[in-house]
Amino acid sequence: MTKDKFFEIPVYSLNKKDKSTLFNEHFFDLTKYHYDNCLPYKNMLDSLGYNARIKRRYSDIPFLPVRLFKMFDLLSTHQDNITKTMTSSGTSGQEVSKIYLDKETSINQTKVLTKIVSTYLGSKRSPMIIIDSPSVLKNRNMFSARGAGILGFSIFGTKRLYALDEQMKLNVDEVIAFIHQNRDQRIFLFGFTFMVYQHFINELIKSEIKLDLSNAVLIHGGGWKKLLRESVTSSEFRKILHQLCGINSVHDYYGMVEQTGSIYMECEDGNLHAPIFSDILIRRPHDFSVADVG
Repeated sequence: MTKDKFFEIPVYSLNKKDKSTLFNEHFFDLTKYHYDNCLPYKNMLDSLGYNARIKRRYSDIPFLPVRLFKMFDLLSTHQDNITKTMTSSGTSGQEVSKIYLDKETSINQTKVLTKIVSTYLGSKRSPMIIIDSPSVLKNRNMFSARGAGILGFSIFGTKRLYALDEQMKLNVDEVIAFIHQNRDQRIFLFGFTFMVYQHFINELIKSEIKLDLSNAVLIHGGGWKKLLRESVTSSEFRKILHQLCGINSVHDYYGMVEQTGSIYMECEDGNLHAPIFSDILIRRPHDFSVADVG
């Protein structure tokens, strides 16, 4: 099966066996490609005694710590082909991961994100409120995880409003006006979890303002670690939003800057789901073998 055929398969349609068959084929080709085109990666596999020319199950391909992207410039194309560099949202003082993208990879990531999110939003675009400041997008060549998220999800919005100004203050009047202007349509809200809590929820509480977003859908992700000190659980997060805005449709997602586009979306029951474009392997800590279900 060609790579493009992946985009014709419904996102959550494959069982474990069929998905594994596809992954075994494609991960073999992908590993061989990176082995031939990225010297640091080749050196890693060689040092592990792994032969990239022998077909194996994708679960047997050497797994690597993501912090390597902080230590090395890992790319499998010529530097001249790089159109975008993604950076992780590392905490202050920490080195950030750098992920280099060429045009084809960037396009494929957008296609993947579109396929996944469309299963939740549908194919029709909606008026969009971005719970962030436009300043996060100032450097178009060096993207943070936040900037990448905003740009990626913006393809699902028509009219777009940034809810925060340059000083990260909530533009309450503009948000209210936007909701009023689009009261007969479903509004799509997007933001990073911590941003939504600190700069949207907290500001509404302080201002004692309630919004009517009963017909809206919110997709949010990232930043849960920063909410630990606030002791906010996912259910409390949803409950507060419903009380303040009447919003019922709230979906968390998990994504990694190392794998932009192929995100794990939360369903109505609060579970995150792996799409056909990626998988999760749970390994036993004592020998790193793949653990059985349960």
